[in-house]
Amino acid sequence: MGAGKTTIGRQLARSLAKEFHDSDREIEARTGASVALIFDIEGEVGFRRRESKIIDELTRRQNTVLATGGGAVIDAYNRECMKTRGIAVYLHASVDRLFTRTRRDINRPLLQTADPKRTLQELLRHRDPLYREVADLVINTDGRTLRQVITEIRHFVEQR
Repeated sequence: MGAGKTTIGRQLARSLAKEFHDSDREIEARTGASVALIFDIEGEVGFRRRESKIIDELTRRQNTVLATGGGAVIDAYNRECMKTRGIAVYLHASVDRLFTRTRRDINRPLLQTADPKRTLQELLRHRDPLYREVADLVINTDGRTLRQVITEIRHFVEQR
């Protein structure tokens, strides 16, 4: 959450002449409801079920850059899809950076807590090993420009 998946993904897709998809935006477009509303009505379990279906579908497409939601990696099937159907890039950022980027965003249901920074710490503690498990490339985005990150990913993709 807040690592730059959508921003970087969109620019990367443009630079590689590929389609870009964001799994959260795709869910919103298909349901006509925001992620936050889906969480309110269906809970995290209902949202994750929808997310898995979208990730399964989108990872089967060719010539696509996909930005998944931050929690997509907690599901074993999603991890399998990401690992076996393309190149998985983990955009890592420090908790302080993630907090700075997300602290005013009311559209992040998991951060609507009394202590969102602590929530981010817990989420990262749990998710970081899962991200690393599926990642072909890990990039720390702290202190890096968009151009630097995209250049590194492009170079990696072109070498494969």
